[in-house]
Amino acid sequence: MGTLKTEPALVRTDLLAPPVAESIAGWSPDAPIRADDVLVAPIDAELADTAAFCAAYEVGLDVSANCVVVAGKREGQLRYAACVVLATTRADVNGTVRRLLDVRKASFAPMDDAVRLTGMEYGGITPIGLPVDWPVLVDARVVAAPHVVIGSGVRHSKIVLPGPALGVLPNARVVDGLAR
Repeated sequence: MGTLKTEPALVRTDLLAPPVAESIAGWSPDAPIRADDVLVAPIDAELADTAAFCAAYEVGLDVSANCVVVAGKREGQLRYAACVVLATTRADVNGTVRRLLDVRKASFAPMDDAVRLTGMEYGGITPIGLPVDWPVLVDARVVAAPHVVIGSGVRHSKIVLPGPALGVLPNARVVDGLAR
């Protein structure tokens, strides 16, 4: 993965947001992807945004996955979901995501809400450790990648893990056509 210096995430929980560290530590030994296969690498927090990160650390956009928090209302109830897509694509928020959330209109959740509800930093939100009642929608192309780089819940590090691991997270749903 480019020039990243990775270490086992279980050993470097100081590089993870608390909900992320807690989630990885709680992975079942029977899970299809072992917690030991989750790696973390420190990065310059100023380079956390995808394009800057990929350029600085020589990581391809095709193996970098973004996690965006989406919200929509139905009958007065606010619904949230996380969408995980490769950096070469964009989540189809007002098509596929809106239908999957069963809302009239979906949009990116306000930054303050996303940070408060996830316990993660903006620009570092990751599908690992999200609220248990949120669906995690993962584009099929992400799961097909042998390894991907995702956020760690903080801006000063990134996680590297097998793409298929994202498809077996709690509440994960692999979706063909989630992204365009």
